[in-house]
Amino acid sequence: MSAVTLLSRRLEVGAVLPNEASLAIAAEIFLPANVAPLAPVLFCLPGGAMNRAYFDLRGAGDFSFAAHLAARGFIVVTLDHLGVGDSSRPADGFALTPDVLVEANAIAIESIRRDLEQGRITGQPLGAIRSVGVGHSMGAMLTAMQQARFGKHAALVLFGFSTRGLAAALSPEELKFANDPVATRANLVRLAHLRGVDPYPQIVRSAQSKDLFAGETADRRGVEALQRARSQLLLTAGLFSMIPGSCAPECAQVKVPVFLAVGDRDIVGPARQIPADYGASPDISLLVLPSTGHAHFLFDSRRLLFRRVADWCEAVLRES
Repeated sequence: MSAVTLLSRRLEVGAVLPNEASLAIAAEIFLPANVAPLAPVLFCLPGGAMNRAYFDLRGAGDFSFAAHLAARGFIVVTLDHLGVGDSSRPADGFALTPDVLVEANAIAIESIRRDLEQGRITGQPLGAIRSVGVGHSMGAMLTAMQQARFGKHAALVLFGFSTRGLAAALSPEELKFANDPVATRANLVRLAHLRGVDPYPQIVRSAQSKDLFAGETADRRGVEALQRARSQLLLTAGLFSMIPGSCAPECAQVKVPVFLAVGDRDIVGPARQIPADYGASPDISLLVLPSTGHAHFLFDSRRLLFRRVADWCEAVLRES
């Protein structure tokens, strides 16, 4: 990590919500020791109940995805969604639908893209950069939706996500909208209000949730480092990610190469079925990590994951 330069940014995204002042997204930029012209850039979005620190787990161990990829020569940018971490928290958190988050994230990412291209971050213009959208869980969903809408990334890396949702966690009323994305959008805020009065709830820890994210095979040092990354849940967007098929149309519109990584103890359903979600992608890779739960970076398989992601991104961007 000593060879990596870490910069913090607060990016104005404007009035993306009615009746709200201009909002801002917090980001961190990890620069490698030597930034090459046309250096590839990874834009990383965290999952539900996590902030941007998920991609930079610090502690007595090698858990930081951002540090590893920066050491390979990538510029890595991690962002907090609106309502999470150091980003602005709107008064009406229920209004933070996936579509609003996608718009805000796209504005923030485009701002950093321009600054990198014009040399305002590294001190040297980098030219037209090639970017990869990276997301974990709900962040993977938002990354795919952003790509379908704006199409700026050259490739996507998606961790722990499928369009299968999490039906076991849904109420009978919510289940009515499974595999009906139009009706899901139309009813989403109403359904979120039915869940509770707080649009930013804290996830109650339980033996089941601990086993899901970590489990017996997780490195305890990584589990301790994960505490810094914990955040409140964005209820509306989190619910959307749990409803089966909610973002299936967007995933089907992704036209760039996609790298999928899931744990063999993940919450994504049958791993071999996930590539079918990306029917328009010309290049799909699937990595199933052994003895791995939902928070992939906590497990021994992370070393394989970091290496495979870096190798795949270099190969795909070289060929693009």
